Amino acid sequence: MTIVLPHLDVERELLAAGSHVIIGIDEVGRGAIAGPVAVGVAAIDVSCSTLPDGVRDSKLLSEKRREQLEPIVIEWAVATAVGFAEAHEIDELGIMRCLGLAGKRALTSLHEKGVDVRSSTLLLDGNHDYLSASLATPLHVVTRVKADRDCGSVAAASVVAKVARDRVMIARHAEHPDYGWAGNKGYGSSAHLEAIGTAGATVHHRRTWLHATA
Repeated sequence: MTIVLPHLDVERELLAAGSHVIIGIDEVGRGAIAGPVAVGVAAIDVSCSTLPDGVRDSKLLSEKRREQLEPIVIEWAVATAVGFAEAHEIDELGIMRCLGLAGKRALTSLHEKGVDVRSSTLLLDGNHDYLSASLATPLHVVTRVKADRDCGSVAAASVVAKVARDRVMIARHAEHPDYGWAGNKGYGSSAHLEAIGTAGATVHHRRTWLHATA
């Protein structure tokens, strides 16, 4: 099996075309039945010329390796941030609107860190722009299928998003140990579903999703 390594070719093309900052964007937790959805953002410019060794789409990395890479990614990028939308928001608004909401929160955090988000190019994983509908001001969004696999800034965003969300679920495991969130991170493992059947749902469960899987 050929392993495709992420690169910065797309980001360099966008920078050469006149963008001063590229913001890679990726989400994690979309398919979980408990916990928030998270959107990570990683802003880079021409000073970020070489992608740190080992950065990959977070799904291709072990938990230990993601934890090792997260501080390296944070140091490498101009700035990074993660935005969340909680389970009750997902139940109320739906997952796609909440992806946009979490992305908006992450971009707001970048702005507060001094990144000129309005003049940046946003490189979004996938073929659907879930972000723009949540923004008060239109931004330049470029979608790319498999950007989390191919584009270094998006892979970096996926790492910071995954690590941040995992830490949230590990912390919540201490409050609700019956559901095994330290291991399953809120996804629908058989043990997780069995615990819901026994102990019921918590405030961190996406109740509309539980009804759909019942």
